[in-house]
Amino acid sequence: MNHNDLVRIAVLCGGLLFGFGAMAAEDLPAAAFFGTFQGSGYAENRDSLYFGTTVRDLDVVIAPAGTGFSVTWTTLIRGGGDPNKPNTRRKTQTVAFAPSGQPGVFRGTPSGDPLSGNPYIWARIEARTLSVYILNITANGAYEMQSYARTLSGYGMELVFSRIRDGEPVRSARAKLTKLAN
Repeated sequence: MNHNDLVRIAVLCGGLLFGFGAMAAEDLPAAAFFGTFQGSGYAENRDSLYFGTTVRDLDVVIAPAGTGFSVTWTTLIRGGGDPNKPNTRRKTQTVAFAPSGQPGVFRGTPSGDPLSGNPYIWARIEARTLSVYILNITANGAYEMQSYARTLSGYGMELVFSRIRDGEPVRSARAKLTKLAN
């Protein structure tokens, strides 16, 4: 094999790798995330080193809604109390998302003016991840941002949640969810 053959092979391999890289980086359509997912995970904060983490069971339903989609998530939080019978709390939230006019970016409804006490909500799709953001501004002007990154995987999705207040981490959670239905 001469030098020119090696250069051709290198260019061909580089082109193949670039092509696969571009394919892998392509954003999925919203419909790729549609389905019912269920799983569990844990949440922690800066005191978790001393007080432990809390276990969470999660249900997520992503479905078509109008020209966009809706996301409903339910979290069952178990923590504190008797270890054999921990305290539980259930939280459910639903947000509909409509196209914003920017590719892969969606406007949440209800979404409002955070200075008036209404959260500003949006979502974006980047590669295999659907991220939902919720921005709140408190009465004293502090801000709180929640983000839910839901990444599709072979079995369902992985969730990474974070909440920050004025730039400081408050809580984070990680979970693995299995897809139960389309």
